[in-house]
Amino acid sequence: MNIKLPYSRDGMTLHLDETLDYEILESAIASMPKSEKSEDEIVAEAMANPIGSPRLSELAADKHRIVIICSDHTRPVPSRHIIPQMLREIRQGNPSADITLLIATGFHRATTKEELIGKFGEEIVAQEKIRIHDSREDEMANLGQLPSGAPLLINKIAADADLLVSEGFIETHFFAGFSGGRKSVLPGISSQVTVLGNHCSAFIDSPYSRTGILENNPIHKDMVAASRMAKLAYIVNVVIDADKKVVHAVAGDANDAHAAGCQFLRRYCQVTPKKAADIAISTNGGYPLDQNMYQSVKGMTAAEAAAKEDGIIIMVSDCGDGHGGEGFYQALKNCESPKALMDEILNVPQDETKPDQWEYQIQSRILIRHKVIYVMCEKYRAMAREMGFETAADVNEALETALKEKGRGAHIAVIPDGVSVMVKPAERT
Repeated sequence: MNIKLPYSRDGMTLHLDETLDYEILESAIASMPKSEKSEDEIVAEAMANPIGSPRLSELAADKHRIVIICSDHTRPVPSRHIIPQMLREIRQGNPSADITLLIATGFHRATTKEELIGKFGEEIVAQEKIRIHDSREDEMANLGQLPSGAPLLINKIAADADLLVSEGFIETHFFAGFSGGRKSVLPGISSQVTVLGNHCSAFIDSPYSRTGILENNPIHKDMVAASRMAKLAYIVNVVIDADKKVVHAVAGDANDAHAAGCQFLRRYCQVTPKKAADIAISTNGGYPLDQNMYQSVKGMTAAEAAAKEDGIIIMVSDCGDGHGGEGFYQALKNCESPKALMDEILNVPQDETKPDQWEYQIQSRILIRHKVIYVMCEKYRAMAREMGFETAADVNEALETALKEKGRGAHIAVIPDGVSVMVKPAERT
């Protein structure tokens, strides 16, 4: 069998001999009943039937400064199908509204003009007021204390808005449970102080801070509180398929609509392995999500959930931008061992959380239990080996290496898109 795995823009083909013992774990999004509606029509229908909220035009009617929080370049949010409709409905309710599109970069680099055009189209970039959030700016609005004890400091443009709304998409998230909704505020437009407090080692270490889990998740709890304190009044969130096309949308109250979207997605994204895998192969969904190793930890957690305690993980991710975080790179490169690094991280107080700490904490958790073979671009393979990974040029080469260690009878789990599925942890025998 040949399986086309998402890898960069073009993909990579995995060849599986039929004599091998393998299973394929993928979401059922592709098997959803096909809608005859276009992507624009799916979004428009959701906006016409908001959950727990008046329509956006009604919310905007008596508001002057209106801010739409928008996703940045690292998220495959189909903004071309969302933002024009949000702008149109706001202006239907209030033609004189002063609207700002605030790009929620979180802890990422600034989005370029070319990337903005790719997201919104030339017309919106040329005509609308767009601002890019910088989490490291000194001037933030302090909205008080979060349940975790961390201060909520957010972008002043958002804090000064008469109406704050957002776009986004819902997918599984490796420690927040699901993306979308409240994440537009935290980490989207929050200060680095707030993001670091929310992503502290104790929260990341919680057994509830896992893919698809919202109940009792301390990270989610803080994010919900942040969205309420920031007065995020309305969202439009979508669910997308493997081709990044809109297949479902929700709109309305920031928390009610998000919860409905998560409930919908869960029905299609949860998968249960037949048994724990000796070898687990995963991806980060291809471009734009597999541009660096930092982001690729997400897809790797799907393989972690599917694998035996000592199973080999093969991570298929181009990483053409390199490691993606200097702190992430240095911590893994310079540590005595993943276990020693983990012990060090768990002793870091909340208010001393370091940038990238959560990512190398999760990466350490995986490396403590699993050998990881990275299938990635040639340019950064030596760097990956410095960080404790093995590397390969091709997924088939990596699989042969793993089979030599585990034997031809090894059970193989193939996860074509590690960021689109919620893998129920396999029974480890």
